[in-house]
Amino acid sequence: MELAEILSNLKIEQLNAMQQTMMEAYAEPRDIVLLSPTGSGKTLAYMLPLVQALKPKESGVQAVVLVPSRELALQSENVFRQMGTAFKAMSCYGGRPAMEEHRTMNGLRPSVIIGTPGRMLDHLQKKNFDTQAVQTLVIDEFDKSLEFGFQEEMQAVIQLLPKVKKRILLSATDAEQIPLFTGVGEGKKPIRLDYREDGDSTRLNLQIIKSPEKDKLHTLLRLLCALGSQRTLVFVNYRESVERVTGFLEANKFPCDMFHGGMEQPDRERSIYRLRNGSCPVLISTDLASRGLDIPGIDNVIHYHLPINEEAFTHRNGRTARWDATGSAYMILGPEETIPAYITEDVEEYQLPTEMAKPPKPLWSTIYISKGKKDKLNKVDVVGFLYKVGGLQRDEMGPVDVKDRYCFAAIKQSKVKQLLQLVSGEKIKGMRVLIEEAK
Repeated sequence: MELAEILSNLKIEQLNAMQQTMMEAYAEPRDIVLLSPTGSGKTLAYMLPLVQALKPKESGVQAVVLVPSRELALQSENVFRQMGTAFKAMSCYGGRPAMEEHRTMNGLRPSVIIGTPGRMLDHLQKKNFDTQAVQTLVIDEFDKSLEFGFQEEMQAVIQLLPKVKKRILLSATDAEQIPLFTGVGEGKKPIRLDYREDGDSTRLNLQIIKSPEKDKLHTLLRLLCALGSQRTLVFVNYRESVERVTGFLEANKFPCDMFHGGMEQPDRERSIYRLRNGSCPVLISTDLASRGLDIPGIDNVIHYHLPINEEAFTHRNGRTARWDATGSAYMILGPEETIPAYITEDVEEYQLPTEMAKPPKPLWSTIYISKGKKDKLNKVDVVGFLYKVGGLQRDEMGPVDVKDRYCFAAIKQSKVKQLLQLVSGEKIKGMRVLIEEAK
């Protein structure tokens, strides 16, 4: 398939400079190390030349992509599908049965497998797919994978891929030395592409807010009410803090969701979907949400807890002001806290309004449908059902996301009650389904 057709499927008019350079570098018979900020389009940068290099007549797996999180695995698989090529890709990750993934491999016959290091190693050790045709290895967010402690799993995976000829490492930060176990640069010096300095810091408006109390919850609530329905990520340092902050905001009638590594995968997916579709304006998260999530249009980042280091600060802020957009970052400082030393520029203090605004009421809501792809249900089925049986008009429905065993759909808040009454007891494609508001 021609590049122009792929870009058309992706609804992209042209590549950015980093992606264009990556296309040219990929043609060289050398390994590649790409350093580029979060949100700059690294996934497409490696995936576009990769898919063009795949061999149509090869029936086995040709490329393995390692990623540090389930979310990034799923999002990368989705990007691959959106390209609309004849090749297949699948994701694999912990939290669901490996046997189910093995059956998918056998039925789908993917050319590319995208997975977390531990689950990928499990499939390789069980010989669940043939490695003889795997000539390309990609490690996306390599620095985050090391930070998460995946070095042993990555090393073991690489040892079980003996035919690899090209290795691609992608990262938002530089490593002092690339570990030898990656095999990058063996024989020939790798191509190094560094685009970390291309970001325009003027697009990010950084401000501090002083909390009169050590417990900063009331200051956070006042700030969020001032921001209203703007899409906002609030970062804290611990899972327990995520739940505590979320509980406080919900008790004060502020719409929000939480996100951390201890949550079940469907709950994490629901939280991200609700943020994307406007059902919920605020997500409270650990640093897990600072990398590998594709959430367009984040208006604000709030550092409720100070980041543990400059790298964490950079990645959190990278969730907003992406591409050519602008965004704001706020640091809430308690009475005993000061601006970190790595912030050298002058930072303006944000003055909270004297009177606290009321919490916003989202215009959209998310409904849950208890059937998905594995039940032969697709997006067209869901949309048709909600139009015909649910009585919705085109402008009353937002994005529909079909998962393996369930679906999410964005519905105008004002239509939810009526919709649930109309679809109660009705079947989709002859199947009884549970349809309810996702909260």
